[in-house]
Amino acid sequence: MLAYATSRIGRDSAEDLAQEALLLLEQKYAHLSQVEDLLPLSFQILRFKMNDFRRKALRRGEYNPVSLEDSGLADGAADPLALAERRQMEERLTTALAKLEGRCREIFRMKLQGLGFAEIGTKLGAANINTVYTWDFRCRKSLLALLGGSWEGRQ
Repeated sequence: MLAYATSRIGRDSAEDLAQEALLLLEQKYAHLSQVEDLLPLSFQILRFKMNDFRRKALRRGEYNPVSLEDSGLADGAADPLALAERRQMEERLTTALAKLEGRCREIFRMKLQGLGFAEIGTKLGAANINTVYTWDFRCRKSLLALLGGSWEGRQ
């Protein structure tokens, strides 16, 4: 099971998911003792756990990081048009961030300081990390609305 999961999602995550699948087999399917019954069931459970893991990672944005060079926000841009567009975007963001409620401003401030979601949750007293993901999603949605519905500045 571990080799199968590792070949598809990576070693660290695969170990966790294989353990979760084995725990589920132990808890809910303890009455099964034949290998012919356990083997297909264990791989089916593992596939479900891997799909769930991928969905969560995609929802959290772990698969689509944007490098600064690709985003056009890298320092040292010599192009005057790019500098003007960056300045306008910074002004729009500053204005929109000032209009956000306190928790959203705090979340963006902490993200800019490089804090992770777990650290942000601890500082804001969130019950669990999923609460922070929800707050972040809502704050980004509010920020986009304050920017006129477009990140590019064109409505």
